[in-house]
Amino acid sequence: MTVTASDCSQVARSSTASDCSQIARNSPASTVFETLESNVRGYCRAWPTVFDTGSGAWLRDEDGKDYLDFFAGAGALNYGHNNPVLKRALLDYIVGDGITHSLDMSTVAKRRLLEALRDTIFGPRELDYKVQFPGPTGANAVEAALKLARKVTGRQSVLNFTNAFHGMSLGALSVTGNAAKRAAAGVPLPHTMPMPYDGFLDAADHLDWMRRALDDSSSGVDKPAAVIVETVQGEGGVNVARSQWLRQLAELCRAHGILLIVDDVQMGCGRTGGFFSFEFAGITPDIVTLSKSIGGYGLPMALVLFKPDLDQWAPGEHNGTFRGNNAAFVTARVALEHYWSDSALEISTVAKGERTARALADIAAAFPGVSTRGRGLVHGIVFEEASRAGKVCQLAFERGLLVETSGSAEEVVKLLPPLTISQDELDHGLSLLAGAVESICG
Repeated sequence: MTVTASDCSQVARSSTASDCSQIARNSPASTVFETLESNVRGYCRAWPTVFDTGSGAWLRDEDGKDYLDFFAGAGALNYGHNNPVLKRALLDYIVGDGITHSLDMSTVAKRRLLEALRDTIFGPRELDYKVQFPGPTGANAVEAALKLARKVTGRQSVLNFTNAFHGMSLGALSVTGNAAKRAAAGVPLPHTMPMPYDGFLDAADHLDWMRRALDDSSSGVDKPAAVIVETVQGEGGVNVARSQWLRQLAELCRAHGILLIVDDVQMGCGRTGGFFSFEFAGITPDIVTLSKSIGGYGLPMALVLFKPDLDQWAPGEHNGTFRGNNAAFVTARVALEHYWSDSALEISTVAKGERTARALADIAAAFPGVSTRGRGLVHGIVFEEASRAGKVCQLAFERGLLVETSGSAEEVVKLLPPLTISQDELDHGLSLLAGAVESICG
């Protein structure tokens, strides 16, 4: 049934406006989305329902069906939906007429966030970083990082890695690996060069080619301004870099005077255990990009962190109207103070990650052509027959579990549950997932 303006007019002549509203509510959920929203929409096609409320690790649609969320806003909701601690702070701030929009003006909310970053994150980890507030998306943080690296070094090219994903704007796309996403740019994406990510080749040392290319003046590889890397490639298929590989990469960059950028947009804020995903490798990147869960509540916010000697921006040289989202400053600060003043969340995440790894290993062992990989609370089930991943996700949705695919051929079912999920909820989701895999592969 499609409800049109003429239908409403007809109802209005014989009944009331509320009757027409009721007809619209009872019409297929896709009607207004299909007629008004662009074809570019994506997730709603995989999960064809209309969500209404969310709490913790759960979403509920307008028909009252509950879904356990192993997607968590693509990693933007590490602390769950409508986290009560963050919600209380946000409501109090709004009721008190706190500043909402401020560009890069100084506000109490921003000051308190910076103090929390200094005292809760930087200090305990002995990190000396300056903080930049770019536009409130991960892609904009990456754009700022690339611009800064080129400005500081005076060099143009940037090395990225196979299967990387860094965003959908032109600069971020230039260091992204996926061919379809790159093609959508419509223009050449120059001044970058991909290198093999850890595990992409069969060679024992996957930095051999990069090392040789940088050492040999006849390799055709110009000395780059920076190398940008994800410690775990989420969109690329949950590809996990070894700590040894990351340390060797950091040393290679240092030896050649190349800036190391770690994109922690999806894997930061505790996703892999530590607050930063690179902590386990014992490295200190020159530049770090954060977004998604740094806002705490799912509110748009991004940060670029960099060593003080790199702070060579002229005032306003990289700016944006919504880089002063004070509501996000509030929830970000409370998230840091509540969850990162001790190691409880990190310990819990590691334990839940190990629990998840064991469950997925059992699934993989039961079916040929199925394997698993991950770290912390990001995991993937890999299918040799790529089409099975999408079928598993579809069946899981029908049974009340949200999971998405990733990887170059969408061959991986990716798990990103909230870090605050309970053990019972985690086990329930893993059980639903195991059932979906059995139905598709058995």
